[in-house]
Amino acid sequence: MNVALGNHILVEFMNCDPHIMNDVLSIERDMVGAAQKAGATVINSTFHHFSPYGVSGVVVIQESHLAIHTWPEYGYAAVDLFTCGEMNAWISFDHLKECFKAKSYSAIELKRGSLNLLERNDFDISTMRSKASEWRNPDFYTRNVWFTDKDENQALSLRFTGEVFYDVQSPFQRVRILESYKYGKMLALDDMVMTTEQDEFHYHEMISHPAMFTHPNPKNILVIGGGDGGTIREILRHDSVEHVTMVEIDGEVIKACKEHLPAIACAFDHPKLTLLVDDGIAFLKTAQASSYDIIIVDGSDPVGPAEGLFSVEFYTNCFNALTEKGILVAQGESPKFNEKAFAELNHTLQGIFGVDNAPVSLFYVPTYPSGMWSFQYGLKNTDHPKELSNDDLVTKFVEENNLRYYNADIHKGSFATPNFVKSLLKQPK
Repeated sequence: MNVALGNHILVEFMNCDPHIMNDVLSIERDMVGAAQKAGATVINSTFHHFSPYGVSGVVVIQESHLAIHTWPEYGYAAVDLFTCGEMNAWISFDHLKECFKAKSYSAIELKRGSLNLLERNDFDISTMRSKASEWRNPDFYTRNVWFTDKDENQALSLRFTGEVFYDVQSPFQRVRILESYKYGKMLALDDMVMTTEQDEFHYHEMISHPAMFTHPNPKNILVIGGGDGGTIREILRHDSVEHVTMVEIDGEVIKACKEHLPAIACAFDHPKLTLLVDDGIAFLKTAQASSYDIIIVDGSDPVGPAEGLFSVEFYTNCFNALTEKGILVAQGESPKFNEKAFAELNHTLQGIFGVDNAPVSLFYVPTYPSGMWSFQYGLKNTDHPKELSNDDLVTKFVEENNLRYYNADIHKGSFATPNFVKSLLKQPK
């Protein structure tokens, strides 16, 4: 009989549910459950989600490990079950097959460390035992669950607690509220981080206040998107505002943030706000001409429900809906992460508003890929935002509202663009 130190099962699960294959929380739960069901002692779990799809992870057990990598686009998972001692890894296999809803599979079992080929060493392990006795496994296993947002050449990862406070598949996207260790609770749409408790003010102060202090008298404001509520919170700090219309296509985003991110979503009941759960693109097609002093397009990346927010037709409709001295502000992507979308959006705005009337404001959000992000402007017969002349008024406003990112210097400095950005913004001849 060939007795071995370990048992190794290499598994391919095929025709699995692709949604499960892209769900880092479900996969971590199922992998840990597979180990526990087979009687293993779980020491640690480490899992990463890769944007837009794919999960890698390992469950370290006292008896060795269980590892996985998934390809959701193929409904495929490669799983590695390695055990020693009396644990039956086939129990883990059966559990995962059911959890992943695999319609087909293959498995190879290998005996590792054949005792027929090994010779036991005799050595003093008393010192090692003494050191080991000082270590105690915690009452529950440690977890390392990560979200990763990446393109072909770079990535940003955030470690989160594994807690899921909200998880709904809306008609438009998957809406989740998770909790990260560094940045607190966070809103994730289709597995991309949109905002977090600890750095949301970077984004929301910069999408709002530069335009509000550039326009001579902003009274009527339109916000497209912005379902977390942070942008309207900042806009409504300004006394000049008489009315804000917000058009958000996905009511689940609003609901999630009101329940779990109340410090961000605190202005939805403001008497100056009209909230419409509707399609912002369609709304602007029929908007009255010259009706809004400022239009803010607080959309996500140019995929899914936000894809139409990057079109020539949409921004032409924005131009028409602005008053004589109106200002457009749009979420503008990153010149270091999504260069193509960043440049194409600016070229679109140059074509509609004029080459000199489409400035870019750069700012920093640590939870966005590369950290550097932008807002892009369309100016309609108004001064350039960098020509700020009311510094004292801005300083007073900042102090009264305890702003943490925006100030007069940041306002002017954000429109100073590095040379590589200037190159991206040049129209091809």
